[in-house]
Amino acid sequence: MAVSKVGALIKEARTKAGLTQEQLARKIKGVSADDISKAERGEKDFTQTVLKEIAKATGVTQKSLIDAAKGSSQTAAAKKTTAAKKTTAAKKTTTAKKTSSSELKLSTEEKKIIKAYRSADEKIQLTVKTLLLGPGAISASSASSAFSSLLEGVQSLMGSK
Repeated sequence: MAVSKVGALIKEARTKAGLTQEQLARKIKGVSADDISKAERGEKDFTQTVLKEIAKATGVTQKSLIDAAKGSSQTAAAKKTTAAKKTTAAKKTTTAKKTSSSELKLSTEEKKIIKAYRSADEKIQLTVKTLLLGPGAISASSASSAFSSLLEGVQSLMGSK
């Protein structure tokens, strides 16, 4: 069952990174698109080295993929014990946040970026969206306005307006 968890994490990370199975496979030496497909369906296990490469290529933490893979080697008894411990802990901690097992974890740097984005004004947020998602993500007039604002900010920082 944990193999499916790894597969689900790989697929989620790959799609969020905007990569096809073929594109991801090209980034990892010795791995084919068919291998990626099998892993996503839970039919193939990858080594920790390959999981680390997948994590790098997709922008997720290596730990999330490796921890999920380690879970696939647990015995049925260990799985039951772990599940029982989790259930007990969840009952004791009523204020604990619930998170999805396929949720991507953010690095400290990524958290800082998100905080900066959220505290930025609307024009800066539009600029960031355009830079990350492409010009089709927002209207042309908004993009133009956002880039003009960004350019003005850069020019004022450089002392030439």
